[in-house]
Amino acid sequence: MLSIFLLIPLSLMLFVVAIWAVRFAVKSNQFEDLDNASQRIILDDRQERRQTLQAFDHPPSNSSSTEDHKS
Repeated sequence: MLSIFLLIPLSLMLFVVAIWAVRFAVKSNQFEDLDNASQRIILDDRQERRQTLQAFDHPPSNSSSTEDHKS
C-alpha cells in the first residue's frame, strides 16, 4: 500500500513531463519535415563532394600571373 502512494504521484509527474516534451517538440517544429530529413543528409554529402571535385578540377587562377602576361 505504501508503494502506491509513491508510484501514483511519480507516474503523474512523468506523464506531465512527457506531455510537456511533446508540446515543446511540436512548438519548435521538430515534426515539420519528416519525409525529407533522411534524404537531406545524403544530398548534403553529394553537394559537398561535387564542390570538392570542382575545386580540384578547376583550380583558381592566380591573378598576379594574369597581370604579368598583360604588361
